[in-house]
Amino acid sequence: MKLKIDKENDALYLRLDETEIVDSEEVQPGVILDFDKKNRVVGIEILALSTRVNPDKLKIVQLETA
Repeated sequence: MKLKIDKENDALYLRLDETEIVDSEEVQPGVILDFDKKNRVVGIEILALSTRVNPDKLKIVQLETA
């Protein structure tokens, strides 16, 4: 799993695995899901990130696992 915050393009991308992306769908304005050939979500992109999250919150990323 990879998480990338692209400050230049004001976007966040979460890649769940490295399978080939065959389709993408914008499910809400600025929220795009990437799908593999089995129609599973393998990536999530959020555009205009700074309008959705306080930029100071982006300085700290917390990872929680159970």
